[in-house]
Amino acid sequence: MSERTVALVTGANKGIGYEIAAGLGALGWRVGVGARDEGRREAAVATLRAAGVDAFGVPLDVTDDASVTAAAHLLEERAGGLDVLVNNAGVTGGMPQQPGGADVATVRAAVEVNVIGVVRVIEATLPLLRRSASPRIVNMSSGVGSLARQSASAGEQQTGPLSVAYAPSKSMLNAVTIQYARALADTNILVNAACPGFTATDLNGFRGVRTPQQGAAVAIRLATLPDDGPTGGFFEDAGVVPW
Repeated sequence: MSERTVALVTGANKGIGYEIAAGLGALGWRVGVGARDEGRREAAVATLRAAGVDAFGVPLDVTDDASVTAAAHLLEERAGGLDVLVNNAGVTGGMPQQPGGADVATVRAAVEVNVIGVVRVIEATLPLLRRSASPRIVNMSSGVGSLARQSASAGEQQTGPLSVAYAPSKSMLNAVTIQYARALADTNILVNAACPGFTATDLNGFRGVRTPQQGAAVAIRLATLPDDGPTGGFFEDAGVVPW
């Protein structure tokens, strides 16, 4: 990929998303900082630029059709296209999520951002990605989306709390990742899911044990895969995550 590779990172104004943008920008890429909040978005852009990153703001609400369409047009007009899409924006959906006491609205909120929002952004930007020489799509998932780990016996690799919102939304995101990889198998677009590990962000009340920079590493690796790299996979720093 050339130094003028263009990336869009959703939810890039803070946490893991910001560190992904910083990491890709350090490679000499142009990076679109996708975020809903104008103040936070522009503050992130200013900080990235001060660090030497060629960053620009992309107003983006992944739950809004018009916002996503406008973002795709902005990428075309401001950057001339798109090479790499990192779908990082995500929410827990709120509480309660435990089976037997869950709020359906919580489930709906998680799926709307973590799944439908990703589909919405991919569909809007796919025409741009198809024109790229080495396009990549990275969907930020989570180990709690692994059905294998969720169903493991206690004390094995069982992961995450009981949840009928956030965890299943990441499982569905994994399934969506596979579907796009299958559909695009005869193209040069590589589509993969990434697990950042238990990272300290506001999503989990900063209880995580990894830094946002550490959490961003796997996404940066998947965003920079060689042309013969894997597609349709689920990866963390240690390697492949079981579905």
